Amino acid sequence: MAEISSALVMKLRKMSGQGMMDCKKALEENDGNLEEAMTALRKKGLATLAKRADRDTTEGTVVCVIAPDGREAAMATLCCETDFVAKSDDFINTTRILNDYLLCCDSPEGAQALLDTEKDSKKFSEVLTECVSKTGEKMELGNYAKFKLTGPGLISTYVHFNGKIGVMIEIETDTQQVADNEQFKLIAKDIAMHITAINPLALDESGIDAETIEKERAIAAEQVKGKPENIIEKIIDGKIKKFFADNCLLEQGFVKDEKVQVKKVIADAAKAAGGTATIKRFVRFAIG
Repeated sequence: MAEISSALVMKLRKMSGQGMMDCKKALEENDGNLEEAMTALRKKGLATLAKRADRDTTEGTVVCVIAPDGREAAMATLCCETDFVAKSDDFINTTRILNDYLLCCDSPEGAQALLDTEKDSKKFSEVLTECVSKTGEKMELGNYAKFKLTGPGLISTYVHFNGKIGVMIEIETDTQQVADNEQFKLIAKDIAMHITAINPLALDESGIDAETIEKERAIAAEQVKGKPENIIEKIIDGKIKKFFADNCLLEQGFVKDEKVQVKKVIADAAKAAGGTATIKRFVRFAIG
């Protein structure tokens, strides 16, 4: 067996971020070959993932980043098994690394695209595997989405204080002056917080699939059994209208003033800033 110097162990530790004993063992098992030892440490992480594949990852954090120019933003959920690991230095450091990969990823959505993203010749899947080998716990990317502005507007984000719920919202404006207005930005942030708290199903009626609507109509029909035939359809239509009001963001009563719909809140804020605005889309990610 090749003699393993402390300098070689330290070099592998710096490369992999693994503990001294794990690095020494990997080098000993691979006759001091640095590259093969590094591969062995990565295999250890993959083996852990395979072994714990059926474990639930209900802990973790939402990671969100906005580009310096504000023209794009991305958000993902990094999940693990326990709160203990979610608070560990290794996990927290991995979330910081994830920030850079979020801005490098070209895909607008899909966790696999983010896992396959390369930075400095390393895919994020490799970064994640290395963290798994350190913690001995299953980790995975739960969700990923990226917004890019194509004209005047802004992207507002909000991550709840517990780190487990995050929202990203894109708003189009007629001029960039409206989007850059500080009061308008505050309203956009408030709407992101509204989405965090109220959890709308869609932006508007068009975003709710036909199957869900039919299911709600069936429930409504069951509730009005025995009513006069000539009013049943009107009652059902009324219940569906209420369903849309409760579950479509633009129709919902604003969390800070339920008497005012969200669509009016954003319109009034834009008008005060000297223009018009439309909420284009949003995503809401939650862990657990």
